[in-house]
Amino acid sequence: MPGKTKQFKTEVQHLLDLMIHSLYSNKDIFLRELIANAADAIDKARFEAVTRPELALDWKIRIVADKNAKTLTISDNGIGMTEAEVIDNIGTIAKSGTKAFMKALEERQQSGGNVPELIGQFGVGFYSAFMVAEKVILTTRKAGTDEPAVCWESDGKASYSIEKAEKDSPGTEIVIKLKEDALNYLEQWKVADIVKKYSDYIAYPIEFPVEKTNDDKTTTVEDKVLNSQKAIWLKNPDEITESEHKSFFSHLTHQISAPMKTIQFTAEGTTEFRALIYIPEKSETNIFMPELQKKGLQLYVRRVYITDDCKELVPDYLRFLKGVVDSSDLPLNVSREILQENPLIAKIQKNVVRKVLGELKKMQETEPTRYQEFFREFGRTMKEGIQTDYTNLDKLKELVMYESLNTAPGILISLKEYVAAMPSNQKEIYFITGESRSAVESSPALEFFRSKGWDVLLMTDPIDEWIMQSVTDFDGKPFKSVAKGEIELDKSEKEVTEKKLKEAAEAHQSLLEFLKKELEESISEVRFSPRLTESACCLVSDQFAMGAHMERFYKAMNKEMKPSKRILELNPDHPLISGLQALYDRDNSDSRLKDYAVLLRDQALLAEGSPIQDPLNFAKKVSDLMVLGVGK
Repeated sequence: MPGKTKQFKTEVQHLLDLMIHSLYSNKDIFLRELIANAADAIDKARFEAVTRPELALDWKIRIVADKNAKTLTISDNGIGMTEAEVIDNIGTIAKSGTKAFMKALEERQQSGGNVPELIGQFGVGFYSAFMVAEKVILTTRKAGTDEPAVCWESDGKASYSIEKAEKDSPGTEIVIKLKEDALNYLEQWKVADIVKKYSDYIAYPIEFPVEKTNDDKTTTVEDKVLNSQKAIWLKNPDEITESEHKSFFSHLTHQISAPMKTIQFTAEGTTEFRALIYIPEKSETNIFMPELQKKGLQLYVRRVYITDDCKELVPDYLRFLKGVVDSSDLPLNVSREILQENPLIAKIQKNVVRKVLGELKKMQETEPTRYQEFFREFGRTMKEGIQTDYTNLDKLKELVMYESLNTAPGILISLKEYVAAMPSNQKEIYFITGESRSAVESSPALEFFRSKGWDVLLMTDPIDEWIMQSVTDFDGKPFKSVAKGEIELDKSEKEVTEKKLKEAAEAHQSLLEFLKKELEESISEVRFSPRLTESACCLVSDQFAMGAHMERFYKAMNKEMKPSKRILELNPDHPLISGLQALYDRDNSDSRLKDYAVLLRDQALLAEGSPIQDPLNFAKKVSDLMVLGVGK
């Protein structure tokens, strides 16, 4: 049957162009990726063989270098692919995450970062072969089916060909015709070095044929196994070197950095399992792209691989964890589909979460600088647990950290540290939400607290206000948004302040009524407040209403919602208030009063970082005021 020629998808053509023509600091990555793909294919076949023993083979990966033909061949006896699967998996954006990878690749290139470590994170590892290849020929046959083998061939440019092929055994063979500047990958020492560095813990032998000179001067070819195949998680923790951990971590994550922290333990009792868990130094580029990220640890049952996407092993807020769980209790034929219904999985998760949170707490107490680095990288995902993991809520509240009004930029404090520093007359934990420290630091709502020297937590993650809607207290101290409700004053100043505000409200009653009427579409109330010491006004929400930051967050997600009316608070000591009252008393029909009412509201919106309804009109009114001022 003649071969068919197909065009690559546009996105894949772009990707291949980047692969071939960009400058890479480490092209060795291609072999790591192809070996990882081969191991995955064997994993799938091995899993199938649990219920279909006829598929069982002597699993292996084989690498052959042909210096005369200038080819490097990587083959496996794994699950293989049908023709439809080849077309679907090679050259299709939906399967490979190509689009997201290219974006991350270009960003990393622009910033001067390491490019190759990104490859495996997006399922585009196969394409990395074109970094060193003039041509790639893939021949594959699906295990356990009657479908014929398929041959796929491409030079990595605009198209590829696909046709039926002859192949007696299941699995996949990839032949790479190497470029002239990549012929060093034909050397046994080079291949062995890459395997040792990246793939030593692959569970299947990686064989490489080597010529051996015998005593009688004849030569024979023997297969040399290049990897140790040792299940590192079964070793005693004291026997594992830092280099071994780094190598295994690299195998799991496709990252070249060392893990930030290693957690290894054995659980015995009602359920028995071993776990080797790593906390990475950096979060993955796609940590907030759930459709592209595998969430969970690798699951083995008595060293038999089950899945690398077991979401049930860890809750979603710990999705940054990497590692292995090897269970002694789960049945070997456990199905990926019924894992979530298995009570043993729930017990394993409970143990894993308890151990991880305990280790994080220990790091927080004994290595505070390192913990701050961890939380800056993964704090946003950790906070999700406060809303979802009620069992560990108290532990999570101890682990979260924030910048605060009284700390230097970049320095985080825990809730425990905040409470310990509270003065005796402060009864609540104060916080403010916003998009950034610079945005919230200038908020007029902070003026009272700044004047008192009281600290305020600066919550600048998009998730913070969502979380604070359901978190009521810490260590018996209630949380209080500085931009919601009224300020609670202590007894020593409450009476004096309330008297002052009452007198101001009576003296400016007509002005307050006027402002409320003019702004009634967006303002629910106009009142004097002790919250302001310098600014003329600010906007606050009712105690249990959605805050302005949360409203902006929902709008950014295109969620339709009716804007809530806010409270306009005024500073009774500000000269602007007395000036407006004087103008109103002279002529309450003066057209400028309506303009000033809108300006007052708009400047309060701008001060909190919210958009105003009519920026052009605002700018015109400010210009008119400036003209009047200059003309004096």
